[in-house]
Amino acid sequence: MSYVKGLKCRECGRAYPKEPIFVCEWCFGPLEVDYDYDSIKKVFNQKELEKRPPNLWRYRELLPIDKDPVCGLHSGFTPLIEAKNLASALGIKKCFIKDDSVNHPTLSFKDRVVAVALSKAKEFGFKTVACASTGNLANAVAAHSRYSGFDCYVFIPHDLEASKILSSLIYGVNLVAIEGNYDEVNRLCAEIAMNFRWAFVNVNLRPYYAEGSKTYGFEIAEQLGFRAPQNIVIPAASGSLVTKIYKGLWEFYHLGLIKEFNSRFFLAQAEGCAPIVQAFREGSNIIKPVKPKTIAKSIAIGNPADGVYALDIVKKTKGYAEAVNDKEIIEGIKLLAETEGIFTETAGGVTVAVTQKLIQKGLINRDEEVVICITGNGLKTQEAVQSSLKEIIKIKPSLEEFKKHIKGGA
Repeated sequence: MSYVKGLKCRECGRAYPKEPIFVCEWCFGPLEVDYDYDSIKKVFNQKELEKRPPNLWRYRELLPIDKDPVCGLHSGFTPLIEAKNLASALGIKKCFIKDDSVNHPTLSFKDRVVAVALSKAKEFGFKTVACASTGNLANAVAAHSRYSGFDCYVFIPHDLEASKILSSLIYGVNLVAIEGNYDEVNRLCAEIAMNFRWAFVNVNLRPYYAEGSKTYGFEIAEQLGFRAPQNIVIPAASGSLVTKIYKGLWEFYHLGLIKEFNSRFFLAQAEGCAPIVQAFREGSNIIKPVKPKTIAKSIAIGNPADGVYALDIVKKTKGYAEAVNDKEIIEGIKLLAETEGIFTETAGGVTVAVTQKLIQKGLINRDEEVVICITGNGLKTQEAVQSSLKEIIKIKPSLEEFKKHIKGGA
């Protein structure tokens, strides 16, 4: 049974039917899914959740599909790890890592949003799915499209990391590299979406696609014993993940699954692409587009579609928006790996490094807990850290040679 009433405009509140549309024709505001929470409250509770399989579809009443899902049956419910070693290194009482670097099947949180989008695309009768991507989304759309029987086109900036390109091509989909940055890729995809009857997951299916990110927030609350975290640090590209984690926690609070919702939201970006952080620093509500120049390519969106909404959440939760440079990003990746044995991509390096900076500035209380969002796997961005690692030790196959090395290094 579906509990979706339809779509509604986030600006003027105008109602729309469940269709593959994403912009209000009245005020040009973005559309989002509108749920019948009163009906959901009657069937959705902690006891019911305990019976369900550990995947993102355990929250089905709060996801916008009408029929059975066609993919993502093993996606979601990734570990929430108490990171004691990292907490000690950061000088904070308690730290958790929400680790989507092991999300199935493509090792990023994008498996969540794509599972929802492609299930909705099937309901709408689309035969071809597509996306504009900085890498992780391309991988997820490619993989899930094969499983669910779609033709697939993915559009990327031409200078993405080689591992992310390979991780889309392996599925045999159509990969189109555009000579431009993500924002130029996205503009082209919007034009293509108007000329082809294709399901662009982050264009004409965006209202449904974005709802998948709520499951990241649902899981954090459930894994903390049905409570909201005190502080949460989230990487921001379009800003959508910030808004949807907030919406997910709000829905749990509204439905009575958590008793309090006083979390402070902290937004993390790379200095080379930080339009939301810049607006926060200036005390402005206007997000000025920038041209990305950072190693954190997975969050390098210079004109963030949900930037204004993400900024509003940071402000109303009394959080903060901060950015770090490329050197700090690399150090963040290494710190997480060396303390917790988790290898994250550049976006995770951003959240770790920003968390460290926030603690040092006194913006996160050392006596409180913090959840750090790790959204992708380091195997996808190996080039970023390659030059900053220790040299390989090479010796001849001799015990004496090894002893010389040990003595020399003592």
